[in-house]
Amino acid sequence: MDVDALLEWYERVRRPLPWRETRDPYALLVSEVMLQQTQALRVVPYYERWLDELPTARALAEAPTRLVLELWSGLGYNRRALALQRAAVHVSEHGWPSDLTELPGVGPYTAAAVGSFAWDRQEAAVDTNVKRVLTRREGLEVDVSARANELLPAGRAAPFNQAMMELGATVCRPRGPDCAQCPVERGCLRLVVAPARRAKPEKFEESDRYARGRIVAALLAGEPVPFSGERRERALTGLERDGLIVRDATGHPRLP
Repeated sequence: MDVDALLEWYERVRRPLPWRETRDPYALLVSEVMLQQTQALRVVPYYERWLDELPTARALAEAPTRLVLELWSGLGYNRRALALQRAAVHVSEHGWPSDLTELPGVGPYTAAAVGSFAWDRQEAAVDTNVKRVLTRREGLEVDVSARANELLPAGRAAPFNQAMMELGATVCRPRGPDCAQCPVERGCLRLVVAPARRAKPEKFEESDRYARGRIVAALLAGEPVPFSGERRERALTGLERDGLIVRDATGHPRLP
C-alpha cells in the first residue's frame, strides 16, 4: 500500500469533524465512545452539546446521572454513557492510565485511537473500517492488526489512523465500494465477499433494546413507563442490571 498517497488523499478530502480538531484526550474519548455503532455525522450535534455541558472529565465525573442520560438520549446503548462517566471518575481520581484499556468501556481499538490522536502513540487503531480495507486488499488470511502496524509510518500514527478510517467509511464502504476513487487501488485484490444470508431480522420496534430506550426516555421526560407484562419486566431487569434505573420498595423504576 502506498501510504504517502493515502495520507495525501486524506488531507485533500477529509471531512471536517470536530473531534479531528482537538488533542484533548477527554474530548477524544467522548467522540470514540459516541462513534461506536453510530455514524459520524449523526454524532456531531451530540458531541458538541455534551462538551458544552460537560467540558472536562471532572465535570462528567461529578454530573448527575439524569444529566448524563439526557445528553446521551437518542444515541442508543445508554450503558455506554454510564461507562464513560465511570471512566471520567477514574481519570479525575487517578489521572490517565498508561494503559487506557484499564478505563471502563475502553477496548484495544479505542485505546489505540485516543492514544494516537492525543499523545502521538505509535499504534494502529483497527476498527471495522480498517479491517474491511485490509482484508479486501490482501485477503481473508491477513492478520489485520499486524499488517496495519507494519504500514504505520514513523511519527504519523494519528493521520494514518484517521486516513484508514476515512477510506473505509467513505470509499471502501461495506456495500458498493467506490474503487475508482480509492487512492491506494493499485495492488488491491478487491476481495468483496458476499455477506452470508441471514434470517429475517427482528423489527427494531419489537426489540428489547427499543423497549429499554423508550423506558429511559419516558423517565427522563417524567412520563409513565410504557409497555406491560413480560416485555416491560424484561426491559426493566436489563436496565437495572446495567445501572440505568433503580426500583423503589414497590418496584417502581426511577433514574439513579
